[in-house]
Amino acid sequence: MTESQSRYSIVERLTQKKLDIISETLELDDDVKRKEQKVEQLKKDMSEWENDIQQDIERTRRLKQREIDKVEISSENSKERKAAKENALKEKIKAIEKALERIEEISKTSPTN
Repeated sequence: MTESQSRYSIVERLTQKKLDIISETLELDDDVKRKEQKVEQLKKDMSEWENDIQQDIERTRRLKQREIDKVEISSENSKERKAAKENALKEKIKAIEKALERIEEISKTSPTN
């Protein structure tokens, strides 16, 4: 009977040891799966981040281009206003020169007292 109990005890311990090893193997599998999932999640996160960055770059590029376009239009408008103002000033100078010529003619022809 003792021998039978001893065998039973050995079988029980070996069976428990086998179950422990199987459990440990399953834990290793779970650990590997969790890490693989983590890798996949990080890859997905990185891809989304790259996409977000690309969208931000495009948005910023559009904003900068609009700013450039606005300033170019403003610059062109300033050039046009400058040209118009210069023409107006030239006309005023011509009018003043004409007035001075008339005064000079009048001065030449009129007697001086």
